[in-house]
Amino acid sequence: MEIENYLALVEYVKGIAFSAIANLPLSLQMLAGTSMAVGSYKMLTGIKSMGTPTVAIIKLEGTIMTGGGSPNPLSKSQHINLDSTRGIVDKAFSVPNLKVVCLVINSPGGSPAQSDLVYRYIKRASEKRKVKVISFVEDVAASGGYWLACTGENIYATRSSIVGSIGVISSGFGFTEVMKKVGVERRVVTAGKNKSVMDPFKPVKPAEMEIIRGLLDGTHRIFVEHVKESRGKRLVKSKDIFSGEFWHGDKALELGLIDGIDTCFEYIDREFGPDVKIYNASMQPSFLGSISRFMPNIPFFRENETTLGLASSLCREERNLIQFKDQFL
Repeated sequence: MEIENYLALVEYVKGIAFSAIANLPLSLQMLAGTSMAVGSYKMLTGIKSMGTPTVAIIKLEGTIMTGGGSPNPLSKSQHINLDSTRGIVDKAFSVPNLKVVCLVINSPGGSPAQSDLVYRYIKRASEKRKVKVISFVEDVAASGGYWLACTGENIYATRSSIVGSIGVISSGFGFTEVMKKVGVERRVVTAGKNKSVMDPFKPVKPAEMEIIRGLLDGTHRIFVEHVKESRGKRLVKSKDIFSGEFWHGDKALELGLIDGIDTCFEYIDREFGPDVKIYNASMQPSFLGSISRFMPNIPFFRENETTLGLASSLCREERNLIQFKDQFL
């Protein structure tokens, strides 16, 4: 698309957005106007960088599990799962002139299934776009966090990063003695002899432990295969690598779990120099976009559904403008 046509499109959509602003209360007009002004500035100045090599950054931070993150819109707390990362990954791989995607990881692990789902989604996007992924460990990439790190063709960490923990764990508590002291009787009816496996209010049976052990061993085997496939001959032969142990970056490098001591921005500066555009696909939403999720819970907005609809439309138009820029420039 030619620049003139793009600018005309921008002005058209801005007109729709500012028409919506005029119908908002004065306090929200100020917030929305500021948000649109900042968004427009970023988009228009972005035209100057046409043709510039781009590096996209995806930051995966938090525990790997289903569900959302913190209910606080200003908090960076986030659960890593397919639902929470799919949009970020799509944005990262849709930018123009993309040369590499940097995966910045800070996670102690979590769900093996979600680890694999996120890994496969990023890997598929990398193959479709033919853009390589490089992983960078910040504080920790342990267990499922290291599973995600293996998405990258290369893995880098700092000397003090924690890397490894290639193992699987299941834990819980037993309350049988407590129930005896309190005088409570547990009554459970099942169809299927193994339906109540690992019930914390019943003594553990050897047969139940075998069932859980089989699940853990099977998941561990899949994890080991995943790491071996990713790291290949770079792994040294050591019985400790798959024991669940974890190490600092220096030792992880000796074991072949990482490829070097490096950081994301040092790597970008060294490989691309100053003439590169860095696109952070994991940026937090704007303040207006954040509070719009909570508007239905505020009495004023419950009583003014039309205003709420216009505010939501404004947020969508702001996002659409950014997507247009990424798609056409």
